[in-house]
Amino acid sequence: MTRRQRLPAALTIAGSDSGGGAGIQADMKTFAALRVHGTSAITCLTAQNPKAVLGVQPASPAFVRKQLAAVFAELRPAAIKTGMLYSRPIIRVVAEFLREHRPVPLVVDPVMVATSGARLLKPDAIQSLLNDLLPLAALVTPNLDEARLIVGRPLRSVEDLRAAARELSKRYGCAVLVKGGHLRGLRVAADVFHSGKEESLLTAPFLRGISTHGTGCTYSAAITAHLARGRSLSKAVCLAKEYISQAIAQSAVVGEHSVLNWLNRR
Repeated sequence: MTRRQRLPAALTIAGSDSGGGAGIQADMKTFAALRVHGTSAITCLTAQNPKAVLGVQPASPAFVRKQLAAVFAELRPAAIKTGMLYSRPIIRVVAEFLREHRPVPLVVDPVMVATSGARLLKPDAIQSLLNDLLPLAALVTPNLDEARLIVGRPLRSVEDLRAAARELSKRYGCAVLVKGGHLRGLRVAADVFHSGKEESLLTAPFLRGISTHGTGCTYSAAITAHLARGRSLSKAVCLAKEYISQAIAQSAVVGEHSVLNWLNRR
């Protein structure tokens, strides 16, 4: 009998995207592409497509916890990521559960606003995200707008990204990846990774004319997958940068929208 392959499990705690481009759907496609078994705890149903979020239906905090307990009972993840958490009660129950089940590396994608502009995190939940969840994280991955909101000042240059990454790492005691893909005036998509001990600038060619949905979810899921496979955090970030860059470069068109190519050849 042929010996079967053993796969690590990764867990995503996030919202569902009915359009298939972001959230749980993007995370699970990324996990599969990177040869990791994906598990999930769904925090919200969303009625959305690449153009708009038409509605949000949150799960009860108790049911989110039940999903987490079910996964940990039989398919304990080697790495975890969070995405859309939506409300303070959901954040608190997730943080409480993860405190009870440490140590598993946690990647926090602080999803606050959709590409379409819709709010995916209630305003009164922001402080809970920062105070309850970030101190548990191995890595937090804010995009430019999220980092600007957290540090409370404009970020207009790579040096601003560096300063923000250092500040957030010191404030919350975790590594930080500030994604600067929307910085104006650059010919590259530049991100700054700061671990507390080392710092690096990750760049890829900026692809004009391609607007894709779910890049942040996919990027953080790729980091989580590589952590689940035993890579170091810095190596996981570098490999994930290559993966998301190729997913964008090799994107396809569905309907009238560009979609990421999760099965890209890296």
